[in-house]
Amino acid sequence: MKHFRITSHKSDYEVIVGRGAWRALRRFPLECYSSVFFFTEQRLWSRWGRAFLAESRLLRNLRELRGTEAGHRKHARHPQRLFIPPGEASKSLKMVERVVGELLKFGADRHSLLIALGGGVIGDLGGFVASTYMRGIDYVNVPTTALAQVDSALGGKTAVNVGAMKNLVGSFHPPRLVLADPGVLRSMSVRAFRSGLYEVVKHGILEGPGLFRRLERHLDTLSPANTAALEPMLARAVKVKVEVISRDEREAELRLVLNLGHTFGHAFEEATGYHRFTHGEAVGWGLLAVTRLAVRLGVLGSAEAARIDRLVRRVGPLPPVRDLDPARVLKLLSQDKKSIGGKIRWVLPERIGKVRIVTDVPRADVAAALRDLQGS
Repeated sequence: MKHFRITSHKSDYEVIVGRGAWRALRRFPLECYSSVFFFTEQRLWSRWGRAFLAESRLLRNLRELRGTEAGHRKHARHPQRLFIPPGEASKSLKMVERVVGELLKFGADRHSLLIALGGGVIGDLGGFVASTYMRGIDYVNVPTTALAQVDSALGGKTAVNVGAMKNLVGSFHPPRLVLADPGVLRSMSVRAFRSGLYEVVKHGILEGPGLFRRLERHLDTLSPANTAALEPMLARAVKVKVEVISRDEREAELRLVLNLGHTFGHAFEEATGYHRFTHGEAVGWGLLAVTRLAVRLGVLGSAEAARIDRLVRRVGPLPPVRDLDPARVLKLLSQDKKSIGGKIRWVLPERIGKVRIVTDVPRADVAAALRDLQGS
């Protein structure tokens, strides 16, 4: 099990990765909160709720707290469960209004705690609700997908979608604790699990030869059933992101490197109405596209590009991009949230272990890289 600490402008918080991570909640200061709420999906709670309660001993600790005079006044109620439907459609302002209404109905106040148990949708939406309810309450993030464990659960970025624009409305609101237990990944589909591995590959490109070579050697052994191989790889990927966001929490510049592959990836997602690709698959294609762009611009050598290409494709089969309208993709690229003054801030790999942020990339080169990708 690995412990990481993230320094936030609001507070420092711990990220725990490994089997038994949920047990860290036993030491969490529940006495600071007036009430506790679980925020999750019905299917997830049915599959993992009992195990989570047993590992964390949350109910037992709350019962013990209620036995004290102060605890009896504060924790008179059993923790409430708030369920939302699965899927990206739940990341909406309408759903925020519904969840906030339920919190109000159940008596949540400024000293309530929200425990978000789920994947990226639960973490993003739960974090956004926590950041806005009564101007901000605490939450604990318990990611249950590979993608969330190595990426979206870290860093305090919360958001919801508006129309076709993903994560358009959001806030920076760091959790009090992140608990990533790889054992929970056993309930994931093969495709969903692979989706997270594309982000792990991205972190390998950012970190350098160490993690990248380990992925080249051991990628085929990574599965939810093989915790011995999976856990250290997830922890290594988490370490990459923790080090970046600890130095640049609010995306002033350094944190932009985490956007590697995402500019193309977001455009692919939006061009297909978020129905064809998982987010990780879109990032996988994005890594392949930006690698081609970097080679075309003379930023990346062909040998390094070939290694990146091979590793991305080894993760698993990707849904096709051949039929996407290039004009639409190019238009969507310019609408990327991280663009400034209409200029796209491209994160280009220079080599495995080093990236460069570039703004003045000719549209013709972007179009050529896209054509090359679609013809591959």
